[in-house]
Amino acid sequence: MLRLMLLFSLLTGITAHAAPQRVFIAGDSTAAEYGPERAPQAGWGQMLQSYLDPARIEVRNHAKGGRSTRSFIAEGRLDAIAGELRKGDVLLIQFGHNDAKFEDPTRYTDPAGDYATFLMRYVQLARDTGATPVLVTPVARLLYDFGSLLDTHGVYTLAMKQLAAREDIALIDLNDRSTRWIRALGEQGAKPYFLFVPDQQKADGTHFSTAGANAVACLVLRDWAELQPTVKPALVRDIDCDVGGTQREGSDSISRRAKEPDRFGSQVVHEDAIARTQPGPHGGAGPTTAYPFFADTEGLPFVLRKRVLRKGAGIGLHPQHKDEIYYIVSGQGSYVLDGKQHDVRAGHALLTRAGSMHALQQLGDEDLVVLLAYPR
Repeated sequence: MLRLMLLFSLLTGITAHAAPQRVFIAGDSTAAEYGPERAPQAGWGQMLQSYLDPARIEVRNHAKGGRSTRSFIAEGRLDAIAGELRKGDVLLIQFGHNDAKFEDPTRYTDPAGDYATFLMRYVQLARDTGATPVLVTPVARLLYDFGSLLDTHGVYTLAMKQLAAREDIALIDLNDRSTRWIRALGEQGAKPYFLFVPDQQKADGTHFSTAGANAVACLVLRDWAELQPTVKPALVRDIDCDVGGTQREGSDSISRRAKEPDRFGSQVVHEDAIARTQPGPHGGAGPTTAYPFFADTEGLPFVLRKRVLRKGAGIGLHPQHKDEIYYIVSGQGSYVLDGKQHDVRAGHALLTRAGSMHALQQLGDEDLVVLLAYPR
């Protein structure tokens, strides 16, 4: 019995102190790491570790700006990975941006020829070591022409996908994911996610800001976690960033939203357009200003309102028939909940459950600004 207990103790000790799985990245500038002097420029590989518990998965990023499948090998960078790679590791391989530079023979690879040959060098290294190779198609560029997002990596993406299918290699189709992501943001909406070039007063379209690098790292992780489910327990951030799905609605619903977007569709409003001056509700003193956000939108299951209680104004004592939350944005007030008084100020959140009674009175010289949310 004692021997069994000792064996169990040793096994659990080994498990508790097991070395983390390691993921290596071979790639170009879109995945590379940048120091604070280059901020806000960042690569998606630089942000990958922020999603993962380092005690479970350790990221080793060897990506380098300006490299292609050819030049990365020629400079000995794959050899450097070979010196560290071991059984159980993962090797993420993303190239294509610089492989297309036909004017530079030290980097250019033919998408129908030696591009696949060089990629197989990375794949074979991983397989020979007992590591898992994962091909990653080149991330899309922010490059629009007459309102359409251009596919600048099409032939390389296709070549990589064909190689993956032919040689049974795991693949993350980042080109597809990132293309959908950019299109969902739109040309103007995508710009903050790319590096801004002050001299040209535009985004450079290839390299990411910190926000963009975070977003693309999330796209990579979503597919990687599907390929390797053991990644999921190591996550320390959510990866709810899927933009690949499409909403499926009946033609009647789509038609309705097209004709009356303010009643049925997603929308953006400014409070100035909906402000209403009202006396204090539920017998409260006034004046107040109410902002009933999306009050006329059909099918919305909740209510969101802002109310500004001017000096001396309040929301009178009343029974609550639905759960309701007040959030104090600014100012001070006296809040009564089921006969107990609370001094409240900016930052307080007040939950009133159905069946309780409550009231709110403004105090001091500053307006009391409150957000209210409750089900319809």
